[in-house]
Amino acid sequence: MTVARTICLGFLAVITVGTILLMMPFSTSSGTWNDPIVALFTSTSAVCVTGLSVVDPGTYFSFWGELWIMLLAQIGGLGYMTTTTFLILLIGRKFDLRQKIAIQQALDRPGMSGSTQIIRSIIATTLIFEITGIFLLLPAFVPDHGWDKGLWLAIFHSVNAWNNAGFSLFKDSLIGYQSSPLVVFTVTGLIIFGGIGYQVILETYMMIRDRLQKKTENIVLSLDFKVATSTTLVLLVLGTIAFFLVELRNSKTFGDLGLFDKLLVAWFQSVTPRTAGFNTIDIGQMTTAGLFITIAFMFIGASPGGTGGGIKTTTLRVLTSCTKAILQGKEEVLLYERKIALSLVLKAVGVLIGSVATVIISTILITLTDPELDFIQILFEVVSAFATVGLSTGITGSVSIAAKLILIVTMYIGRVGVLLLMSAILGDPRPSRVHYPEENLLVG
Repeated sequence: MTVARTICLGFLAVITVGTILLMMPFSTSSGTWNDPIVALFTSTSAVCVTGLSVVDPGTYFSFWGELWIMLLAQIGGLGYMTTTTFLILLIGRKFDLRQKIAIQQALDRPGMSGSTQIIRSIIATTLIFEITGIFLLLPAFVPDHGWDKGLWLAIFHSVNAWNNAGFSLFKDSLIGYQSSPLVVFTVTGLIIFGGIGYQVILETYMMIRDRLQKKTENIVLSLDFKVATSTTLVLLVLGTIAFFLVELRNSKTFGDLGLFDKLLVAWFQSVTPRTAGFNTIDIGQMTTAGLFITIAFMFIGASPGGTGGGIKTTTLRVLTSCTKAILQGKEEVLLYERKIALSLVLKAVGVLIGSVATVIISTILITLTDPELDFIQILFEVVSAFATVGLSTGITGSVSIAAKLILIVTMYIGRVGVLLLMSAILGDPRPSRVHYPEENLLVG
């Protein structure tokens, strides 16, 4: 039982428990036993913080069903190992070297030191942001739905936004609040900070603290911080401009809105493909160009250590830096005057190839099971599932059972990671003392 297998089987165990809970009569609004496929799909989507749903969660599930979805999304966002370690700390047990290694791999950290402190910091950060989101959403939801329902809506949407899950209790997601700056900026803020990674948030906190305390020593920011923040900022700005331009004249999305509302919707649409899943426009009515831009942003995803999916911003930067190095005739990959190790370059290439292969295979299989669907709709759905986004053109509930099962597997692969899943299947690599001769090969 390797660490990779522990993590993969842990997610499967949580999905199984969630499926059983969502099948119970008290979890559905009708009070009857739930369809096993619906329960399995919803549980997988919640644990994998995707947000795709074959039913309308706000009307199909009871309060208990909605609560299970929210808790599963919370566990999925934190990660199986983080949640397990937190429970171990609660009961006062100390964890051994094996658990420290598991935490290191689950959080993609360079070392094992400070595992207890990082887990506590993650839990504290999560609670602070989610509670803040709840208080900010209350003024928007309470006047429309009353205190009881308004409070529950604020809690549910704040937790789902922070964990980049994307489940909404509104039938049209957040389209009804597309012109509300409070809802738009609160939800997008939770999405961005939830997906940018805990390490970045902690470094930001320490940087602000040191400046307020007027410490004289220089603040040294990690390469992870620089890459994640700069790449995220560039993608958000470019995404807002791109969506504004391609959907500007589309009356079915936001072509008929005022300038400020258009900018709000374009900003939201730039943020939400970063594995969030909420929408303030009808995705199925977007232009083909808008759908392809969304697919690209979904595939890139969020940053390592966060609650989002995709190939991650750091993978994108490593690959683009490789391309830049080749074009400049360099033999070293550099980022912010730092040399990137060959192992990281190989890992980035492996993530890209594995991700592309998963998307291609899933797309081909669904085109065979549901040939009546448009290719762009299938590709959009598959990338949304793999990158744990949750956006859909509206076909999720109407696809065949076989296609639903394919999407379930795709969501699972996207959440645990292609390389981690392959490591769980193949086992830990064995070191070799054999070195082979080098030879040139024509490429490109």
